[in-house]
Amino acid sequence: MKKIVFALAAIFATVGTAQAQNVAAAPAQKPLRFVVGLGGSFGGDELATVDYTNGISQKITAGNGVYLTAGADYRVSPEFSIQGTLNFHVNDTNASNGSVKFQRFPIEVLGYYHVNDQLRIGGGVRYTSSPKLSSSGVAAGLDVKFDDTTSGVVEGEYFWTPNFGMKVRYVNETFKAHGYKDTKANHFGISGNFYF
Repeated sequence: MKKIVFALAAIFATVGTAQAQNVAAAPAQKPLRFVVGLGGSFGGDELATVDYTNGISQKITAGNGVYLTAGADYRVSPEFSIQGTLNFHVNDTNASNGSVKFQRFPIEVLGYYHVNDQLRIGGGVRYTSSPKLSSSGVAAGLDVKFDDTTSGVVEGEYFWTPNFGMKVRYVNETFKAHGYKDTKANHFGISGNFYF
């Protein structure tokens, strides 16, 4: 999963560098814009380990995964903005004879302070709905439905262009389930986001 995160970072950096031209001279932006994004995260407690017949194993952790983002961003003033998003966050592994998946649906509301036209920092609240560990095939038996949870987020975003930003973030999250130990899902993430 770490390889995926670093690959995403390299792709976003390349795209951003290729598009970065005179951000400061860009025309004024609309106060309300929509956002879509793709990112990767790493961290959290181990939920399961999958061993393949070729000797390779893969861990499913509570903070790892790939996430998709969609929402709206509103510029309240030159210094401040708010953003609300719906997300799908998943970490899975598949083989011909079975699979293990940990998925969740976070909703986030974040506030930002704009340091300048290219950099903003902020944080807010993340409500994670329907976190679930599921398995099939030879890996069957790992099914756990965790309680919905609320957690904090801090992040920074750098805009390579007015329409493309890269975020680095930290989420402090814990999942609970009846009869199952509390699971730390604290994680770091990096994502690329397009605004329109």
